[in-house]
Amino acid sequence: MNTDTAPSVVVGIDGSAAALEAALWAIDEAEHRDATLRLVSVIDDDEATDADGPATTFAQTAAKNAASAIEATGRPVRVDVSIVHGRPVEALLRASRSAILLCVGARGLRHATRGRIGSTAAALSAAAQCPVAIVRSHRTHGRRQRSVVVELPDRATAGALLDRGLQEAHRRGASVRILASSPRTPDNLAHWERRLAESRRKYPQLDISSVSCDSDALGYVAANADDVALMVTSRTRRGGVTELVGAPGNSILCDTDCSILICGPQTAL
Repeated sequence: MNTDTAPSVVVGIDGSAAALEAALWAIDEAEHRDATLRLVSVIDDDEATDADGPATTFAQTAAKNAASAIEATGRPVRVDVSIVHGRPVEALLRASRSAILLCVGARGLRHATRGRIGSTAAALSAAAQCPVAIVRSHRTHGRRQRSVVVELPDRATAGALLDRGLQEAHRRGASVRILASSPRTPDNLAHWERRLAESRRKYPQLDISSVSCDSDALGYVAANADDVALMVTSRTRRGGVTELVGAPGNSILCDTDCSILICGPQTAL
């Protein structure tokens, strides 16, 4: 298959343990969508002194190690390795223009503080044209079922976002917790009850429920950190993406392994 035209899941590789976690997390996403898993390792031109210098060798080694880790899983996923030049954020934005998903580790080598989201992940989450997954861990937690939290900012963008959250939960065998941030008017409550009923009919095997929370999804995750594997939300969320990937989100998520999937309002998911 031509990987230039096939759908791809792009993973940013920088040699960090977090990037490797992102690559392993992305295997399921690529398999589920019959997409190529494209590992993109960036040679920062500001650091590269020559074509065969340390920066080039490091980028090549990082990509090779990630590809080897994926191969070691034995999963039948197509892997493509790209070594590109440029500033990391700009290079990954270019690489992901035609991607169906961009995956990055929550922190890179330059931002190694435990649990804190690095500046590259933060910039990509706000600017990428495709959904962005900020990955904290790919590991499962034994037999204990963990949940996927879906934050719905409004009725207009809820359909695709809810569908994506349900797909993610179905693949993991996870429960679904839906948080709708629209005003709790009778009309809105009736709307969400209908959507909840539709979701249960479509996925009868899933434990799907709405959650009343005095705060937003971050507050819910803070109170239920051990039980949340993934938070699915929109760039149009109340409080903005900056709240998630900046200081407020870091302070809440730093001691969790809750990954975040940030989707555009009209993204084909």
